[in-house]
Amino acid sequence: MAKLGFIRVLIVFLLLTASCRKLEEYPIVPEISFDGFVLLQNQETGAVDKGLLQIGYRDGDGDIGLDQGDTTFPFQQSGDYYYNLIIRYFEQQNGEFVELPLISWNELQQRYDTATFSARIPPLIPKDETKAIKGVIEDELFINNPLSDFDTIMFKVQLIDRALNKSNEVSSPPIVRPGL
Repeated sequence: MAKLGFIRVLIVFLLLTASCRKLEEYPIVPEISFDGFVLLQNQETGAVDKGLLQIGYRDGDGDIGLDQGDTTFPFQQSGDYYYNLIIRYFEQQNGEFVELPLISWNELQQRYDTATFSARIPPLIPKDETKAIKGVIEDELFINNPLSDFDTIMFKVQLIDRALNKSNEVSSPPIVRPGL
């Protein structure tokens, strides 16, 4: 009988300790960190022309991400919030990092079938849920700029949630593009 009482006390103790586990809480404005950049070799050509950008994130309400159908104001294609992962590109020229403006959408699309390094991250949790989330976003980027003679680049990154809260901006360290 005493053994049964001990087991009941142990079960109550375990339930109380488990219920005291604190859930992680983060601000509702997303926070990001630079987690890494991995150079990727093209399997067909052997050239290193892409890289994998790794960005850590934390968000208190989990409202990161856009569906393909999110294209009305303020997420329309020509608007400031069409992309929710903003990636700016810099080259080191004569010892200084210089942000390169993108050439026009039509001209760039004709040349490279892309107009920006920025990306649309899909929803990380269902839109009807609200909970703290954290993780790593990985984005594959084309780093070979045939119009440039400079071999060292850098990226600056910012994340925007569905409430249009902008995260802090993080920078990659200098990245040397092989083969230049």
